[in-house]
Amino acid sequence: MREGTVWERTLHQRVDPRTLAVAGDRLVVHERWSRLVCLDRRDGTVRWDVPFGLWPRSVVVAGDHVLGIAQDSDVLRCWDLATGVALWEAALRPFTGHITVGAGTVLVGGWRGYSPLHAFDLRTGHPLWSTSQRRDTVLPLAVGDYALVGADSGTCLCLLGMRDGVERARWELPEPLTPVDAGAAFSRAADDRVLVRCGPGTVVEVRVECGTVRTLRRHDTALMAAPVEYAGELLWLREPGGYAVVDPSDGSLRRRVDLRQRPAEGVVPTGSGFLVGGDQGTVLRLDPAGRVVARAAVSRRVCALRPAGPDGHPEHVVVATRGTLLALRL
Repeated sequence: MREGTVWERTLHQRVDPRTLAVAGDRLVVHERWSRLVCLDRRDGTVRWDVPFGLWPRSVVVAGDHVLGIAQDSDVLRCWDLATGVALWEAALRPFTGHITVGAGTVLVGGWRGYSPLHAFDLRTGHPLWSTSQRRDTVLPLAVGDYALVGADSGTCLCLLGMRDGVERARWELPEPLTPVDAGAAFSRAADDRVLVRCGPGTVVEVRVECGTVRTLRRHDTALMAAPVEYAGELLWLREPGGYAVVDPSDGSLRRRVDLRQRPAEGVVPTGSGFLVGGDQGTVLRLDPAGRVVARAAVSRRVCALRPAGPDGHPEHVVVATRGTLLALRL
């Protein structure tokens, strides 16, 4: 076992970041092609192991609930996070994707425009509402009692009530939404700010409570089709070979971080800098100025990094590689 590695687990398949969910001391991940397992963050032991299905579109942990949709069955399933006991399931239309949870509601649908939006009660699975027609949206974002959803071929955003589906507001965008197939296109910063990727290199800031939209940055080169990451009170924009680090107040460029490889999903603050990953199988430690001060080879392509432990004070970083999970001490 490598120095600093707390535990490592082979998943017997390629890891998709959409199927890895971390909540406190629990990790939920899809493995062995058809199983959903819950691991203890501290030592990697299995808490529970249940049948799920093939090629999951999404796995989400929301409070005490785990939700997932597998591609080989048109069903939304819900399990208890502590025990893995199946709580409820709901039939879906074919090719339903995306899962967003907020205000006691589970919102699904809109992936690639294949299905309408459907809302279910998180506790019971009872259907609440659905749109009359198919919707095409990137992964919606829960904001309080509302969901931020793409509209009009990505040229607009609309705000829907999570419990009733009623449209409360609509905003035009300076450029169409960046086409992120299944991952996030929206992300949260401090306060009530939502950051939206548009076009090849534009970042838009939406303040939902104020109802304002402004272009925060038009980047000088094309960015990767990935959400903005907020870490260490800075915005991290993924470039093909590293990061552009941006001031969240005015969008000005603070620095560029050259990793010499495609960055993985996830920037983890460590208290003395940051940890990031790359597709050449390395985890890199950055100092507060963004300089690479250490590299650790993990032998496989790094797909994503996730902080694990108490909120705001993670003890481990979970590294998803091509076929394994490993936990590193921070």
